[in-house]
Amino acid sequence: MKKLLNTLFVTTQGSYLSKEGEAIAVKVEKEIKLRIPIHTLSGIVCFGNVSMSPFLMGFCAEKDVAVCFMTQYGRFLARIKGPVSGNVLVRREQYRRADKEDISSRIAAAILSAKISNCRRVLQRFLRDHKDKTEDGRIQKAVNHLERSMRDISGPLLTLNRIRGIEGDAAAGYFHVFDSLITAQKKEFSFTGRNRRPPRDEVNCLLSFLYTLLMHDVRSALESAGLDPGVGFLHRDRPGRAGLALDMMEEFRPLIADRLTLTLINLGQVNKNDFFKKDSTAVYMTDEGRKKVLVAYQKRKQDQ
Repeated sequence: MKKLLNTLFVTTQGSYLSKEGEAIAVKVEKEIKLRIPIHTLSGIVCFGNVSMSPFLMGFCAEKDVAVCFMTQYGRFLARIKGPVSGNVLVRREQYRRADKEDISSRIAAAILSAKISNCRRVLQRFLRDHKDKTEDGRIQKAVNHLERSMRDISGPLLTLNRIRGIEGDAAAGYFHVFDSLITAQKKEFSFTGRNRRPPRDEVNCLLSFLYTLLMHDVRSALESAGLDPGVGFLHRDRPGRAGLALDMMEEFRPLIADRLTLTLINLGQVNKNDFFKKDSTAVYMTDEGRKKVLVAYQKRKQDQ
């Protein structure tokens, strides 16, 4: 299986990417700021007013480097990908299994069991590291609730709707205590529940942005393995939705995105000045804040 390499994130507005031999050149106001060999990359993510030469687009497709374009604030716009790789027989088997609800249910239960287990690990880590801040027992109760959810979701002959119901209840219990995991900058970073499209507070802004980055990496990994990211087992077929990518990223949300969000806030690596409000309700990251998060995300992926 292909080993995923680095991702190049381009956030400087007005940047232009072009091909120079076997390397990518990043220019700002016609001055080359960076050259990077393409063989070190698995993807390129461009934010906002960032353009790319057609020759580089074709080169990236040839070298199996996924290119993703987003708005300046991290909303997905478009993706460039070369020919589908992998064995067509693998994809045909994927489609056959996705058409069978009993098989889909077993795969979905395995995915969500891993997700719930990792949510529990996030809470248990907090209990271990912050024993002095858990007097009320709310987090331990949430841990116990997640343990029951893991047992329930492993039960025999569960339908997809029942599995989704168990996962939804577990997620509600997990996010109900998520604010208690924030130990620093409490006034600036308050969390009352998940909201998105657009996020209405700084914590949800961080979570949504990191989920978008995680989605890009998971989708690239699936395509590299020859699977169709659009045909999932938990997330059923919907035009324009990468169902299997959404399925597979569920397990990684708590350990990569959620924990990184807490680390950035609790260690003061991001602060209130890294965010701003738009249209009186929507919260977005500044350019400087986004760069901080991208650097931290790249480092997080290198952890064992």
